[in-house]
Amino acid sequence: MGKSLVLAEKPSVGRDLAKILNCSQKGSGCFIGSKYIVTWALGHLVTLADPEMYDDRYKSWRAEDLPMLPSKMELVVIRQTSKQFNAVKNLMKMPDVDELIIATDAGREGELVARWIMKKAGWRKPIKRLWISSQTDKAIKEGFSKLKPGREYDNLFASAESRAEADWLVGLNVTRALTCKYNAQLSAGRVQTPTLAMIVERENEIKRFVPKDYWTISAASKGFSLRWQDKNGQTRIFDKARADDIAVKLNGAAGEIAEVKKEAKKELPPLAYDLTELQRDANRKFGFSAKETSSIMQRLYENHKIVTYPRTDSRYISDDIVPTLTERLKSVAIGPYAQMVNRVLKNKLVTTKRFVDNSKVSDHHAIIPTEQFVNLSKLSSEEMKIFDLIVKRFIAVLSPPFEYEQTTIRALIQGEVFTARGKIVKSKGWRSVYDGEWDDEADEEDQEQTLPEVRKGDRLEILSVKSSAGKTKPPARFTEATLLSAMEHPGKLIENRELREAMENASGLGTPATRAEIIEKLFNSFYVERNGKEIYPTSKGIQLIGLVPSELKSPELTAKWEQQLTEISKGRAKREQFISGIRNYASQLVSTVANSSLTYRHDNLTRTKCPDCGKFLLQVKGKKGEMLVCEDRECGYRKSTSITSNARCPQCHKKMEIRGEGENKLFACSCGYREKLSAFNKRKEQEKGTMNKKEASRFLKQQNDNRPINTALADALSKLKK
Repeated sequence: MGKSLVLAEKPSVGRDLAKILNCSQKGSGCFIGSKYIVTWALGHLVTLADPEMYDDRYKSWRAEDLPMLPSKMELVVIRQTSKQFNAVKNLMKMPDVDELIIATDAGREGELVARWIMKKAGWRKPIKRLWISSQTDKAIKEGFSKLKPGREYDNLFASAESRAEADWLVGLNVTRALTCKYNAQLSAGRVQTPTLAMIVERENEIKRFVPKDYWTISAASKGFSLRWQDKNGQTRIFDKARADDIAVKLNGAAGEIAEVKKEAKKELPPLAYDLTELQRDANRKFGFSAKETSSIMQRLYENHKIVTYPRTDSRYISDDIVPTLTERLKSVAIGPYAQMVNRVLKNKLVTTKRFVDNSKVSDHHAIIPTEQFVNLSKLSSEEMKIFDLIVKRFIAVLSPPFEYEQTTIRALIQGEVFTARGKIVKSKGWRSVYDGEWDDEADEEDQEQTLPEVRKGDRLEILSVKSSAGKTKPPARFTEATLLSAMEHPGKLIENRELREAMENASGLGTPATRAEIIEKLFNSFYVERNGKEIYPTSKGIQLIGLVPSELKSPELTAKWEQQLTEISKGRAKREQFISGIRNYASQLVSTVANSSLTYRHDNLTRTKCPDCGKFLLQVKGKKGEMLVCEDRECGYRKSTSITSNARCPQCHKKMEIRGEGENKLFACSCGYREKLSAFNKRKEQEKGTMNKKEASRFLKQQNDNRPINTALADALSKLKK
């Protein structure tokens, strides 16, 4: 009887599978057992060919050679990982291997990784699919007992391949068209450009915004305060004279309680996490970028095996997970969570449609803990922070509602209406999990307070009435948290109702798996920069949005694409039709750019010349500090001028920059503090008595290694595949 070849996405997963499948003999790029051979990719081993593979003239970037529309897209083996590809290919050719089990990540990209390797290696024998949501031994064993026929995932592969080809056709053509037209490192893409357009539009709204003065009126009574409102419930007055008149008229007057309304209210637990919601919370609470959260999650899933599949867009679980909930709760009933879990397990577990809903789970359910025993001491502090979010959310979802009584008092003072609200907690329910950390999104002006017992008709003594001035605020700049929300629900930017709904039902701009990469790409291409948590567009980003064809800026295009790709994955649309539309679209974009009369201006040009080509260098701000980059896209020279370090300023405690070269290296802070490297080393040695020269140089090396190395050009050349 022949053997089954199991193809995992990464060596670490391959090792885990080999252990469970008793493949103990080490082979070349594989583990061999009596029934199975386990091998692995290293992410993508095969990718779409670069333009120059189709035609020598594409080696030079020339506007007259565009659009590039190969009649058939070719696959090539990625040079850096060709050794592993050859190992996998040789295993596929072995006569005693008679079936292949795809065990790459259970998602669109994972399907693409495996199928492209099979396609390039010429696999013709039967295929099965391992489709699991956890990497625990139990989940893997169960998955192998329920392998699915490979053909059930043919449509998923068609959708994944269509997405990759579409990004190649649009991304590479528009990037070359823009770059040739304006001789600048400009790149565009179907997801990155509408995302950048949202950031630029927000900046324009802030610039156009004119603040207006307004006044609010408050009255103080014994032990609580009330707020004035007009007959429409508005609390702001945009006329100072009117506000002053009301305050003067009411000073010294008594009031009367017109209404006391008491309502019993219930607040249901929040929904479980999908990746985007988790990235949002991690950014708000810990300042983690979406990319950081993704990689921490991958470690918790793959190495520690204590959470389920991270790249999910569902916030629900399916019926088949319900019997495992008790075991999952017990696995996290440790340390700070023991008491919380016991509270939940004390009563019978009640699950509602708010958590269990088959119709809202497509490929993967919400992110929840696995049944694997957790050893908290093995987690780094970042991993602990993310795991803490997941565990608390899981316990909260299974907890009873938060119940309270809300009291609203309406009082009349000289015919003017004043209100006050108060809350009495009856049962903390799920909020006890967060122990006061839950972010209330209540308006600051409408905070709850403790109210005295009063009845309708009671006289109300007013101690003082005062008016307070305020100014209307412009819309807030995006942070990574709010940008992720906008990417997930960009529907409000689309005018066509049907498309807007499709966009809401699709996954918005990009997918949970790719959003972090897109945001990262905007930073690395110097289209946006960060100031604190806020994201600002750079001059380059603002100009690019002015130069790209208008339809590429709108989320409408992506809505159509995501809609069609989803239909392809469900077998309800033809991939050929989609690609033919994309080819026409790419041609149209190229001619729009070519016929444009707009210009691009480098306004960050320095007087320093490039040592390689002699042109002036551009000063750009990367994610980890400042650098000089050659303006000529053909040259590609770049040099770091300052790196944002993790060392804190001894005066104001902000992160300091490292500037200069060799012995002249110094630490500088925006508050004006300066310190030479030798003085910094000395100070650290005195502070800790441990940081010697060797450690200091290791620290500096680590800072250097953290520099962003992607460029728009390199991104374009790697086919904008993310």
